[in-house]
Amino acid sequence: MSRRRLFAVFLSGLLAVALLTAACRDSVDDSAVVGDGSLGTVRVGPGEAVQIRTLTVLDDAVGSGLATYHRAAEFAVEDYGAIRGFPVEIDGLDEQCSADGGREAAQTVVADPAVAGVIGTQCSAAATGASPLISAAGLSMISPSNSSPALTSDLLGNPGEHYHPGYYRMAQNDLHQGAAVADFLLGQLGPRQVAAIHTGNAYTQGLAQAFRSSYKDLGGAFTAFLEVDEEATDLAAVLAEVAAGAPEALFLPVSRPLADHIVQQARSFDGLEGVMLVAADAVFNAPFLEIEATRGIFVAGPSLRYGGNINQATGKSADQVARRFIDSTGQPPVRAFWAHSYDAATLLLEAIDAASQIEDGVLVIDRAGIREYLNQVTGFQGIIGDITCDQFGDCGPAELSIIENLDPTDAAVSLDNVVYHYKPARGQGPEPADHD
Repeated sequence: MSRRRLFAVFLSGLLAVALLTAACRDSVDDSAVVGDGSLGTVRVGPGEAVQIRTLTVLDDAVGSGLATYHRAAEFAVEDYGAIRGFPVEIDGLDEQCSADGGREAAQTVVADPAVAGVIGTQCSAAATGASPLISAAGLSMISPSNSSPALTSDLLGNPGEHYHPGYYRMAQNDLHQGAAVADFLLGQLGPRQVAAIHTGNAYTQGLAQAFRSSYKDLGGAFTAFLEVDEEATDLAAVLAEVAAGAPEALFLPVSRPLADHIVQQARSFDGLEGVMLVAADAVFNAPFLEIEATRGIFVAGPSLRYGGNINQATGKSADQVARRFIDSTGQPPVRAFWAHSYDAATLLLEAIDAASQIEDGVLVIDRAGIREYLNQVTGFQGIIGDITCDQFGDCGPAELSIIENLDPTDAAVSLDNVVYHYKPARGQGPEPADHD
């Protein structure tokens, strides 16, 4: 058989699978629909579309990935297709990476009875404002990138301070990130005295505390644990206090532009010239790594070892989704949790489908059914790997990497320069099942 003929047969097979998948989705037995109506329903009439929303940062002043997570969710909606014959529409709201911004965005969502579910928030701080309102309205939200333990649990069966039913996430619980950074520093590099700087919000303080706990458990000591204003630009006083303790490493679980200012000023600050700098997943991206002062810095973030993983709902791989970014924006996805956002959107769509039935031409979506489906997710195959949700909404595989920035002129090479990999045992606390 000729190569052209083989390719034609291959394409025919792919088309058949796609048509079968769509047919099965549109003809699911309504007797299998989950939900008891206890949280109300969303009704989608003939000619209308299922509505979902993203809560993300839409105005990014530092240029580190404008609406990356919203765009990934859009791609997921396009790839997924209709739900029982009804199209899906997605719109984005700005959560401003703050509790007040998250609250305002959530108020807009809950005021619209047509919204079936939410992808977001991007920032943990915004989730503390949004999650209570989304939960009280009977809706569900799945975050691609929130990581504060306060939003889910302590991984020991106790809910976090800001946990609310209906909240789920794809990103790791930062108890894992704290453990990974501590194990990497003390176990591989050896510094026994470290300092940390945070800004006091749910993300930065939660991660700093997780790191401090794990580091002390491993026998290390802290010389400083400081809170700074996230809008600070002159860090001289803070860095002087850090330098006074003579740490061997400085952990910076903070976002841009504060991370930029700290690194740039620390590099030339008396007493800090030889201190190892370690940042976290908020700056696990090319724009940060392209700053000259970040040369040699270590940065922790989600594992990007997606290999041949395929999203089971759409049949798309990481390479295929990344290509969509390149085709539409001219560059690969910038922010670290883009694949998590794609998987979160497909999982929400699967939950909506499972909680839906058609009554007299109207698609009726059971809000309680969406939560029921998500609460039972086990072994869903996403681009990021195996997705299994625990009782408090931690769903992602929580695999982490630490990279070393070799060359600010080639961030892609640095993002591939993994010097440590962390994989927790499924269902266990923040202890690595393996690392390298």
